Amino acid sequence: DIGPAVIRVKRRCNYKEIKKALVDGIVPADLAPFMPMIGILREISQILRQMRLRRGAVDFDFPEYKIILDPEGRPLRLEERRRTVAEQIIEESMLIANETVSAYLESSGNPSVFRIHEIPDSDRIELMKTVLSVFNLPIPSATDAKPAEFQRLLALAKGTEAEQVVQTVALRAMQQARYATVNAGHFGLASTSYTHFTSPIRRYPDMMVHRLLTRYAEGGRSVSASKYEELCEHSSAMEQLAETAERASTKYKQVEFMADRLGQEFEGIIDGVTEFGLYVELEENGCEGMIPIRNLSGDYYDFDERNFCLIGRRHRKRYALGDKLRIRVDKANLERRTLDFMLA
Repeated sequence: DIGPAVIRVKRRCNYKEIKKALVDGIVPADLAPFMPMIGILREISQILRQMRLRRGAVDFDFPEYKIILDPEGRPLRLEERRRTVAEQIIEESMLIANETVSAYLESSGNPSVFRIHEIPDSDRIELMKTVLSVFNLPIPSATDAKPAEFQRLLALAKGTEAEQVVQTVALRAMQQARYATVNAGHFGLASTSYTHFTSPIRRYPDMMVHRLLTRYAEGGRSVSASKYEELCEHSSAMEQLAETAERASTKYKQVEFMADRLGQEFEGIIDGVTEFGLYVELEENGCEGMIPIRNLSGDYYDFDERNFCLIGRRHRKRYALGDKLRIRVDKANLERRTLDFMLA
């Protein structure tokens, strides 16, 4: 049912303690009375997840790193954050709430706000096919790509040396999700109707959806579709601006963190190849830097655009996506937010 409600919070919980309670069996006394409900919610979330995967939803699982700062704002360390059962419970709950509200508003026949994710562009699929050809994996169709094809690709790559590269390339092949008043479905979630409803305190499109729900429930007239399309376009633009700012600030702190580690060696994986050099992501902390082609000594290297690799002219040494390297931190430029590496 959809209607106005009041929530009374009897116990605030956080991800860490719910993970400890469900996985490790460590349950604080004041949480114990709620464990039967939390157990049921976990079971429901697992069912919802299986339903979502069966219909072909694409489930990326990139490691996330949280930058821990000291009181002055200097980075102390980078902590890896993996999705646990606690995050998955909330994720599935939010997804089903968003889908339910979207389908409800769409069925009303009135203008609404959708979160759409369109089919990947055929050119990007062709590029993806070129990049991943060395891994002998099933590449989605360029003419009529299906979410399930992406899901199968990720599943086959999981646990192999190709996993990180396949995830990165598959994500880059996707289009940017956006807000619109015309529903085009959500490719990544394999959903026919999706919106953003769950976070009206921090996202304006969610606030629009809440207002539309209230308006239509009270028998109000339909809103102007053209006006709401403008609001959707504005929200999409602001979202991209916010994401750019977030990436820039994260990169700044990563470079600041690595600036204290000049000369140190790390293990990394090549996640990008250009005619200028190799992009390498460090396994320990997720920081990314470049080995400029000038730092690849001992040979002259040519960029093989078709196979996305650098090949030495004399010794035929080959550097390709997914290759593991040991690097040394060479330079850190805070102003440009760049890291330069050398081969160790």
